[in-house]
This record gives sequence, C-alpha cells and structure tokens, in this order.
Amino acid sequence: MGYHRAGFDVTGVDINPQPRYPFTFIQADAMSFPLDGYDAIHASPPCRDKTVLTSVIGFDGTGWMLEASRDRLAESGVPWVIENVGGAHMPASVMYCGTEFGLMTTMPRYGEVWLSRHRKFWSSVFLWGAGGCNCAGRKIIGVYGNGAGGPRASTRGPGMAKAAREVMGIDWMRRRELDQAIPPAYTEYIGAQLLDHLGGR
Repeated sequence: MGYHRAGFDVTGVDINPQPRYPFTFIQADAMSFPLDGYDAIHASPPCRDKTVLTSVIGFDGTGWMLEASRDRLAESGVPWVIENVGGAHMPASVMYCGTEFGLMTTMPRYGEVWLSRHRKFWSSVFLWGAGGCNCAGRKIIGVYGNGAGGPRASTRGPGMAKAAREVMGIDWMRRRELDQAIPPAYTEYIGAQLLDHLGGR
C-alpha cells in the first residue's frame, strides 16, 4: 500500500494465497519468479530465524533466504529494497520505527499508545532515516504474535485488534495477518525515495 501511495503500480508475489491483498497478486515462489519488467523490487524474506523471539518460537529453516534474496535482487539490475527484523544482519541498512512516522492511536484502557515496529531496510539505493526512534517514555502497543498487545497487557485483550489496525494504518487484514505486515507509512517513505532515484518515471 505504501508503494502504491508513493506512485508505483504494485504486483505482489507470495508462495501462499493472499485473498485480501489489495493489488495485483501472483501466487508463486518469490525465489524463482521472473523479475524482468519491473522498475524496482521489494522483498520481505521470512524473519522467523532472525527475530529475538526465535528462542521461544524456534527456527523454521528459512534464515538462508535473506542473503539469497539480496544476491538475486542484486543481479536484477534495478533498484531493490529488502525488509527484515531488527535482529537480522543487514550491513548499511536503515531502521525505521513507528514513532518516527507518528503511528499512534488511543485506547480506553491505556490512552495514547504508539507503534514501535522496528524494521530494517537494506537497499541498493541510499535510504534516508526518518528522524530516529522515539519509543522512550511512550506507551507502546505491540503488533506481533498473531495479534496485538497493549502496554503491560495480554496479546488478546479487548480492543487490541481494532487498535492494531489503526496504529499500523491497515484496515484490510485480519488480526492474525498484521503480525507479518509492514506499516504502509514506511514503504510510502521509501517509495518516494525510489521514485526520486528513478527520476520520477
């Protein structure tokens, strides 16, 4: 959605069906899908083997896909971006936080809550930071683990799904899908930088 808002025509590719994907979707293996014909490519390889929660949820054997995606995209000859969790080894990447983009909502139980959602972005194009993380001193809502958790709260408390959609800026996904999503504000910001690099075409 963020790349669409920035001005791109978006095609999504995933090995699993994505019935609520709002743009052109092709069900295919992203590691072998033809990359010709695109002006820019974004990849979000599975992050389970890279997250700090790996010690809890276990490995799933997809960790190799991060560098393999980088190698494949580097061969494409077009600008590329790869997203992953904060614990992933991604040299010269930039990290974004929801607080940098003003991603917040209010909840009856907690008042004002903010999204942290730290994500790294690795690119063939220099990407600007967005001002730095402002999590300190704020009440943070977590959107992870098949749902959303409020400050010092269960991940399944009342009103969490609604708050998660609001704070992420995503109203077309089910709650269980949100934990895999990137806030559109991040990719809209990146998309504007990619268009500048491409000369606005």
